[in-house]
Amino acid sequence: KMVRGKTQMKRIENATSRQVTFSKRRNGLMKKAFELSILCDVEVALIVFSQRGRLYEFASSSIQETIERYRSHTRIHNTPTTSESAENTQRLKEEVENMMKRIDLLEISKRKLLGGGLGSCSIDELQRMEQQLDRSITKIRVKKAEVFEEQIDQLKEKEKTLFAENTRLSEKYGSYSSQQAKKDDRKNIAEAEPILDVETELFIGLPATRTR
Repeated sequence: KMVRGKTQMKRIENATSRQVTFSKRRNGLMKKAFELSILCDVEVALIVFSQRGRLYEFASSSIQETIERYRSHTRIHNTPTTSESAENTQRLKEEVENMMKRIDLLEISKRKLLGGGLGSCSIDELQRMEQQLDRSITKIRVKKAEVFEEQIDQLKEKEKTLFAENTRLSEKYGSYSSQQAKKDDRKNIAEAEPILDVETELFIGLPATRTR
């Protein structure tokens, strides 16, 4: 008995296989739509366009009437009623007004914190602004100290790196200088040694037998 493998849900690359599969599954889909309309006594409309733009359709009654029925149903359920629309408009209007009031208050507060428009301020309001500014200055100073500490740490790390590199280069240069000095010493010693290759005449016998 052959076991049917599970079909992978992706586009069939082979054009022939794709067309055969489309024909088989389209007919099966049409059959299922027909069976659903008969067995359950429901209104069914099915529209399929092929890859080349060819139309295939099925309708248990009239496909145009089913489409119009669908459009009417969508309009009824998606369009808000007049009362709902008015409530939404009023709520949005109130939200906009509240937002504008908040913006105006923020602008006034900003202007006062910058030193403007203080003529109408009471003693309590001035004290509150002073306290707020003190808290802001404290936070700024704390943040400034943190930034300074971070920069100092970065400079220390950079200093360590430069010191290690300097040490490495110094050791490398010192080793090279030592080797070069040894070479120079050996060269100087070789140049200072006397030449031992002296030509001599050696005669064995009496001095009188010596020939000139």
